[in-house]
Amino acid sequence: MKTLILCYEKCSTCKKALKWLSEREIPYELRSITEENPTKEELTLWYQRSGLPLKKFFNTSGNLYKELKLKERIAKMTEEEQLLLLSANGMLVKRPMVVTDSFILTGFREEVWERAFQQN
Repeated sequence: MKTLILCYEKCSTCKKALKWLSEREIPYELRSITEENPTKEELTLWYQRSGLPLKKFFNTSGNLYKELKLKERIAKMTEEEQLLLLSANGMLVKRPMVVTDSFILTGFREEVWERAFQQN
């Protein structure tokens, strides 16, 4: 199983997630969310495959999300507008993000990751 992990190098949650993967000897390809932001096409595909609400792809605790007042604005935006916004700045994207052929995960919750990786 090919595993792509999108991370922000300075993010403590990303560091925990990478440690978790290493401890379980799960191979992965690492991609910096700031150096190689996900494209609108990638985000659209991942969103459709994930079964998650699009809001789960936003880093709602990030400074940029708050500065742009997205909490109030996002409900009025179309999916297309939200995907364009996400693809415009990696700091808006929830991380870490796991992309495999079988599943997509946003954020790091150990029990969720444990279940997802055990099933595949």
